[in-house]
Amino acid sequence: MRAFAEDWTDEQIVQQVAAQIPWFHNCILLDKVKPKPERIWYIQETITNGWSRAVLKHQIETKLYQRQGKTITNFDLTLPQSQSDLAQQLIKDPYTFDFLTLAQKAQERDLEKALLERIRSFLLELGTGFAFVDSQYHLEVCGDDFYIDLLFYHMKLRCYIVIDLKTTNFKPEYSGKMSFYVSVVDDLLRHPDDKPTIGIILCKSRNQIVAEYALRDVNKPIAVSQYKHELPASLQNVLPSIEQLEAELTMVEMIETESSDLSD
Repeated sequence: MRAFAEDWTDEQIVQQVAAQIPWFHNCILLDKVKPKPERIWYIQETITNGWSRAVLKHQIETKLYQRQGKTITNFDLTLPQSQSDLAQQLIKDPYTFDFLTLAQKAQERDLEKALLERIRSFLLELGTGFAFVDSQYHLEVCGDDFYIDLLFYHMKLRCYIVIDLKTTNFKPEYSGKMSFYVSVVDDLLRHPDDKPTIGIILCKSRNQIVAEYALRDVNKPIAVSQYKHELPASLQNVLPSIEQLEAELTMVEMIETESSDLSD
């Protein structure tokens, strides 16, 4: 309480911001977030999204403040300013999928399956407003079949959001494919009251300059974001390594073989 009083000397901020969240939320912020603008941002997000203590702590540990609004987009050229600004702030870079366990050589379908199996965690990481529509959403164009990895509708932006998953580095040709998907969704699914569809190319990594060039002359709103799925640092030293797990499995297999031989 003393630390709270020393940090929040502006009574107006205390009443209008800090007083709007539970006491133990304030304790987490006092302990883990020092810059006041960042702390106020987390408070406002907690009020808006109704974050529990666990969710607030997770968002701080994954540095949501630093990731929000940092993705590469062409929104300023392809969307009205009001929608462009909101969309830019809602999309992150990188996305943190620390709730997944993926092999080093996982393919796009492996990533998609893993995200769908943990859809609640995935939606939490995407942020407020994302409503899941379908995976491998079928589009038919002139008798040809196409499939969108993940299709969402965003309640605040009032538009469809197409996500294309890539387990490789970003390549310029990905923007052409996404532009095609966005155009088809606009023609086949978009309601007259909906805002323009947005595409998110979600890659393992990307070169900023290459991504900026790839989007410069594209006339559909597209974002290029990265994802990572490393475990939090607090768990990396606690959980066994792959080598340790393989050694344990080998030992179990040897014991089972010996037991089987004795039984015979």
